[in-house]
Amino acid sequence: MSLAFTPNFFLTRCEDELVLHLGQPVQMPTGQKTRVLIVGGGVTGLTTAWALLDAGCDVTIISDQWASAKDRVGSQISGAIWEWPLRSSERGKKSTEVTYSSLPLYHDAHTLIGTLPKSKIWAMTSYRIFDKLQTIVPPSDSFDHGVRMLMANFFFAEDIEQMADKGQLEKWEDIVASEIKGARRDATLINLYGVNQQSGVADSYQYFAPVIDTVAYLDWLRFIITCKGATFDTRRVNGPPDMLVNASGLGARELAEDNTLYPLRGALIQVINDGRAFPKVTDALVVSPSDTGGIGEDMVFHRQAHEGPLQLLVPGLDNAKYDPWYAISTGIGPFRSMNARVEREQRRRSDGSASRIIHSYGHGGSGFTLSFGCANDVLGLIHDLEDAISAFDKKSLVAHL
Repeated sequence: MSLAFTPNFFLTRCEDELVLHLGQPVQMPTGQKTRVLIVGGGVTGLTTAWALLDAGCDVTIISDQWASAKDRVGSQISGAIWEWPLRSSERGKKSTEVTYSSLPLYHDAHTLIGTLPKSKIWAMTSYRIFDKLQTIVPPSDSFDHGVRMLMANFFFAEDIEQMADKGQLEKWEDIVASEIKGARRDATLINLYGVNQQSGVADSYQYFAPVIDTVAYLDWLRFIITCKGATFDTRRVNGPPDMLVNASGLGARELAEDNTLYPLRGALIQVINDGRAFPKVTDALVVSPSDTGGIGEDMVFHRQAHEGPLQLLVPGLDNAKYDPWYAISTGIGPFRSMNARVEREQRRRSDGSASRIIHSYGHGGSGFTLSFGCANDVLGLIHDLEDAISAFDKKSLVAHL
């Protein structure tokens, strides 16, 4: 597929909701385009760029590294699965959840109580768009976006009603009450999926979820926004932008002077699954070695991969052979003790006008789950900022008359 390709699908903000549709962009501006600089080339920055391009903005993305199969950025360190936000009263709360899904998972259960409603809105926006993407842009052998709607199965070491922390029970009740497809809670799933009885699993549920090959998806996403007119810059920007979106991930600790942001390591281990070293499996099992989805600095990959919870779920993985093409990838994710930050900079400019900086960072391991929802909020903030700038300019004009 060449860069001459013109996508016929667009993101449009409709009644405060970002939706994906076929056809033509809706309500494109007729005047001069708003120039937006996005700092950060991960899933948050690229998704935001897509939404802004379809809204008629002139978008430049600046980053010190771009996603590729060889040189992976933080958003590509693991596979991704869409997951309903899990309430946690504090970061690092221990979880007894074991995830059985179709691609590697960077599990994240860190949403604070005060921000949970917003995270649910962000997550459902992304769910609908990933689901729609499957319908209007079927996977192609020539350029696969890497997104699949697959049955994700979650297993627990005890009945969720019996857990001291009721977060998992509340999560399941929310799933049932939502439009998430295929929700089913049934302990017989343990036997149905051949889970090792010695693993101690006692409860389980499932639902259809977007499962994402992060390497393929970010490659596809960058291609799409390139076709839509995005500019990628690794050095400099020609002229000041009208607005700036800070999607710099961990870089925001310095750029936004945000000391609540901290790194958490993640890893992806790839093994050969051809049925020779162990019975071939059609689903991948991923268990987070730590409580919040990351790994410790003292992690020994061989022992964690072959002697940990994964081996308990699927006996035989201790015979697995590393993939010689890309066996292990590691990186760090941008976690924030105050949860994700999606808002306009509150400090005003020296002339008294509203800041033209919008922040979107600190999504931790939920970057893909929250990506389109956060992009929707950024687009709304940019529209508000355009109105604020226009009002300020008019006020300044009157003052000078």
